[in-house]
Amino acid sequence: MRYTNVAMGLTKTENYTEAQVDLSKMVKVLGHPARIAILQSIIKTESCVCGDLVTEIGLAQSTISQHLKELKSAGLIQGTIEGTSMCYCINPQNWNKLKEELLLLFNSANCEDSDCC
Repeated sequence: MRYTNVAMGLTKTENYTEAQVDLSKMVKVLGHPARIAILQSIIKTESCVCGDLVTEIGLAQSTISQHLKELKSAGLIQGTIEGTSMCYCINPQNWNKLKEELLLLFNSANCEDSDCC
């Protein structure tokens, strides 16, 4: 039996496809406004971000570090070490995968002419 650790405990994942589990992990990490702000800052910079996030986001370094760890763990960002700093940028492969999967999900529903409910 395959289990995965999620915020509310252990959840059986054998009933779901690998793609569904992967998508849920990436979407879950987007559920915090600080992480959205961090991603927006990284995207706006159009390069690796090394230390400006604390000033821009307005949170403590330890809090920013925890959010970066979650984003990296979900595969949405990648990090490199430059001197004594960790620098982060968007992980293009996983970012594009997330975009494609969400578009597939959103485009699969025909809500414009829906008479249900």
